Formats: sequence, structure tokens, C-alpha cells
Amino acid sequence: MTDDLKHLKDMMTAATPKPAQKADDLALAMKNFDDLQNSRQGSANEPRLTSDRPTNRSGFTAGVFNMLNSLTTRGTLTVTTSIAALGIGLFFYTQNDLSGLPINPDQSPEIVKDIVLAPSNPAPAKPLAAPAVVAQSGASNTASAQPTLGQIAEIGAASGDLMRETSTDVFAAEPMMMAEPAPVTASRKMSPQAATSLSREIAAYDDSMIAPEVPNTEAFANEDSNPVKITSDDPVSTFSIDVDTASYAIMRSSILNGYLPDPQSVRVEEMINYFPYDYPAPIANEAPFKPTVTIMPTPWNAGTQLVHIGIQGEMPALDDRPPLNLVFLIDTSGSMNSRDKLPLLIQSFNLMLSQLRPKDEIAIVTYAGSAGMVLEPTKVSDKSRISAALSHLSAGGSTAGQQGLQQAYSVVESMAKDGEIGRIILATDGDFNVGISNPDALKDFIAKKRDTGTYLSVLGFGRGNLDDATMQALAQNGNGQAAYIDTLSEAQKVLVDQLGGALFPIANDVKIQVEFNPAQIAEYRLIGYETRALAREDFNNDAVDAGEIGAGHTVTAIYEITPVGSDAVLNDALRYQTTDAIEGSKELGFLKLRYKTPGADTSQLLSTPITADMNNITEDVKFSVAIAGYGQILRDSKYLNGWSFDDAIAFAVASKGDDAFGYRAEAIKLMRLAKSLDAN
Repeated sequence: MTDDLKHLKDMMTAATPKPAQKADDLALAMKNFDDLQNSRQGSANEPRLTSDRPTNRSGFTAGVFNMLNSLTTRGTLTVTTSIAALGIGLFFYTQNDLSGLPINPDQSPEIVKDIVLAPSNPAPAKPLAAPAVVAQSGASNTASAQPTLGQIAEIGAASGDLMRETSTDVFAAEPMMMAEPAPVTASRKMSPQAATSLSREIAAYDDSMIAPEVPNTEAFANEDSNPVKITSDDPVSTFSIDVDTASYAIMRSSILNGYLPDPQSVRVEEMINYFPYDYPAPIANEAPFKPTVTIMPTPWNAGTQLVHIGIQGEMPALDDRPPLNLVFLIDTSGSMNSRDKLPLLIQSFNLMLSQLRPKDEIAIVTYAGSAGMVLEPTKVSDKSRISAALSHLSAGGSTAGQQGLQQAYSVVESMAKDGEIGRIILATDGDFNVGISNPDALKDFIAKKRDTGTYLSVLGFGRGNLDDATMQALAQNGNGQAAYIDTLSEAQKVLVDQLGGALFPIANDVKIQVEFNPAQIAEYRLIGYETRALAREDFNNDAVDAGEIGAGHTVTAIYEITPVGSDAVLNDALRYQTTDAIEGSKELGFLKLRYKTPGADTSQLLSTPITADMNNITEDVKFSVAIAGYGQILRDSKYLNGWSFDDAIAFAVASKGDDAFGYRAEAIKLMRLAKSLDAN
């Protein structure tokens, strides 16, 4: 390699341009670079360098382009390398005495090797500033006006970093024909004035030639925040529970990469439900979960109160859990070629293997261009075989999500036995660009399959093309949950610490309905659950799908209520409407929950009145309220009355309580970072 680089340098220092041709050379180089940018995908229908270029090149220009032609013929020239070659050429062009020597393209050294690209940065790409190569006005020192070799190397490195997702060749496979070099004349060193002019042209050139923006195709599924409802007009609120946690991890990923999350990516209920809480457990052999209601003052509004509903699922003994039949449906398409995607996915699944029992079975299906069986159903007792199959996965191709889903369902159905749980775990960056890519079509497909009793959970990896709408459609309609894994620590939380809740369902189609008493409550507002809203009549309709609760899961829902007569009432009373309430009733409302035991078709009902004396305010309750306020700040809620990041931080610190895994301490750090980012 050292000899090759020396040979390249010798070639460049051996040629001399005609003084009159310097401007033409620069213009030609820039024009050719534009052509490179326009032909990054190497399509035969896109522009590329051809033999119809002007033939009046200097020896230097022809030599460089012949060298590029030689490399292109071998199919090895990438966008990054072309930038570096252009930069090196310009460096020697301005630094050296040049003497004419025709260059034989057959002698061009093979200096371009495969490049291992870094993972994409989910933060919006920003153009890099051009290197400071422009001389100060009136400067006489030529060196100060010229780019150094180190600066050129930085340009090449930065360009490679920004184009790490586009490592394909920029030329088509066929060779590029180049003109013969023009005759050369006596050598002449570039004057300071010419060098300064050239450097200014380089620095002034559009930054996009160095750092084109990386496309960000992320899309999030959300609705407008729930409005305040007038109790006398609309006293009943109905929704499906939600145990997903993806929104919190996406928020964390955004903040740790230096920017506030898109408000549309913030689902407040997923922020709240990210944390484990120690709510009162259900009584053994009764319902599989227990609701606990707490009334407390609203920290962001002195004239209102909060109705906090905490649901605690039972945790069956390990020996009582049925065997698992798992199909890992893994996206191995080209978009997964990043260390925060497929490599992290493999590490995450290996963590989970240690928590499964020897009698559980695992199969692996991949999809990229077409679906394929990587591992036939294998007992977890043969852990080494499963790990070996995972370690041999690689990324490449398009994303045939439909075929992958179809094969995964076929495999898990072939594994089914009485009393066992079948679950598909789809791991993807969300980029379904082949097959069923419409969320509504996916919803219909999954809805037909869930009747077989198979659960579908979705794990998201990586940023940049995360299709949150598709992931939500899959998880919500597949009787499963959605989580986003951005670190190995998050994989530990989802697939190790909380594995029971992720894999073992204890209640299906869980719905919540609250009726508020207009004699006591003037207005109310449900915080979050916008994408989980149900019609009032859906509550009693067992054919309507809803969320699932897993073993040991906790679920939290919070209403903000405004008592009758409070100064915080936002709506005027209607002139001709009267309220007929139950005589003497002091109930604030009435809570009802419906659920099905796994495998059942008919739901069961739980109910309890909501009264003002339900005021056992624990640290768990207060911390969940702090997160609810923080999530509303990120969503730019209009109902917080100036409640700020500082207020949320103080409330969270005061209620952090027992934080065995450090999740709450991490949340407080993220709040502080969000405050700093918001101030910029």
C-alpha cells in the first residue's frame, strides 16, 4: 500500500498544467463531482462520466481521470474515495512544481479497498463547514491559502461518515472511456494569487458536495392530545390498555443524540408505563390483575385533581408457566447494516436465551428480498446451535416483510401444541418497503392471524427510517407489545428483567371505561392513550380487540378532573341544561374493566366506584405523575399552566423512591438534558 501511494504521488507531481487551463481544470473537476453525486446509485439510466468530455485536459487532469477510470473499471470506486481522490489531486495541484509526463492508466495503483461504514446518526444531518483554506485578504504566504493534506483527509473522513449508508459504487459496471492527455509545456509554480483564487473557489463551493444530507424517513403514529370533556355532555371515557414502551426509548435516543424528540413521537402513556411500579397485587385465584385508584392534587393546576388508576398483574410461579414456541422474525435487509441495528439485535436475543427454559423452542426466519428459514424449531437446551444461527446473520437486500410474516406464522402454527404459547417476535428497523407496506393492510392481515392464538410482538432497532405507524399496527393488532431497543441495557430490561410480561399473557383484550358523575365533576381529560380510544359501545363488544397484560405487568392511566364549582373550569355552563345526579351520591365516578383469560372468547367484568377518600398517595403514584407532566411538556400541551422542566424534575426527584435498576435516575437525567436542549 505504501508503494502504491508513493506511485500515486509521483504521478501527480510529474504532470504540469498549462496556466490557461487551470480554471478549466477546476470547473471540470467540480462538474464531474456533480455527476458523481447524481449517479450515486450506479443506475444505467443515471448520468455518469463518459468519453464525451472535453479533450483539452492538462497532463495532471488527464492523469487523475485516467486513474479514476482504472479504479472504476475494477468496480471499486466509491463516493467517499472519489472525494478523497479529488482532494488529494487538488492538494498536489497547488503544492508542487509539476513537470510533464504522460500517464499510462494501466499503471494506476490499486489503492481503493472496502470501507467499513459507521452506523447512522439519527439526528438530522447538518452540512459540514468547509475547511478554512481561504487566505486572508492581502496575504502573500501561499501555504496559508492552500488546503493541507490533513484537511483533505478530514474532508474524506467526514464525507465517509455522512455517506456511511451509501457504500455502493457510484459508477456502472462498464468502464469509463477517457480522452488521451493533452501535450504539456514547461513547468511553472502556481503564483500566490492563483492559489488564493483556487482556494476561495474550493471553500465557496456548495457544502453539499462534501456533506449531503442523509434522508430521514421516520414517521410516527399519534393523534392530537385528548381535549377537555364536559361531563354533563360526555360522561363516559373508554379506551384499551397499552403496555408498549417504545415511545420512551425513542425519546431517550433523541435526547442522547442532542435534540428534543418530535412531539408526534411522544405517547404519554408509553412514557408512564415504561417504569415498573409496586401497586397492590391481586388476590390469588381471583382476577389476574387488580386496579387501585388514587385521588391527588394536580401539580400543574391548583384547581383540578388527578384520578390515578394503577393496575398490577399477577406473576405466576415459573413452574406454572406454559412452554413457549418462539419464532424470531428478523429483518436482515440492507437498512439493518448498522451496529445499532442487526449487531445489537443479535446481542439482545442472545441475552434472552439465558432466561428461557430448556423445553422452550425457538425457530428463526429472516426476510430480505425473500423470506428464509435460518433455524428449524430447536429446543433452548441446544443453546449453542441457536447462538450460532444468530451469529451468522448478515444484512443485505430489500425488505420482503409480507413473505417473512407469512412464513413466521406458518412455522409457529406447525410448532403449536395444546397448552403452549406461540409468539412471533419481529425485530426490525420498521422499513417494510416490499409486500404489505400499508398499515391498514397490515392491520387486516394480522387481525386474521391473531384468531389462531399466536401473539406478535415487535422490537424496533435503529433510527433514520423507523416506521412507527407500521410497528404500532403490527403490535396493537397482533395481541402483542412494541418496544424500541437502542442500547444493550434496554435489551436487558425488555428481554431479561421484564421477560415474563413480554412473553406470558395473563389477560387479553383489556378495556377500561370510566363514567364521571356530573354532580361532582364538571370536566375531565384523559392524559395519553390517544391511539387507544374506543367507542363507548365497544366496551361490551367482545369482538373488539384491545390490549394485553403480561405476567407481572403494571399499567397506569391518569385523568385530570375539575370539580364542580372550581375556578379551573374551562367551559361555561349551558343555560338550558340541568343535571340530574343520584341523590346524595358522593361518588366522583365509576371504574369498569373488561378482560378475557387467554384462550377465552367471553369477557369478564371488574368494577369499583371512585371516591374522594381514595387518597393513598405513594411515591409510585407521584413519580408516574411526574413522568406524565414531563411527557406533556414534550408534546407542547396547552393544559400545563406554565409547569416547566424544572417543576417536573423537582417532582420526580422528590418521588424517586426505591430505584433498584436506576430507571428513574436515568429519567431525571434525561429531563435535565431536555431542559438544556430546550434552552438552545
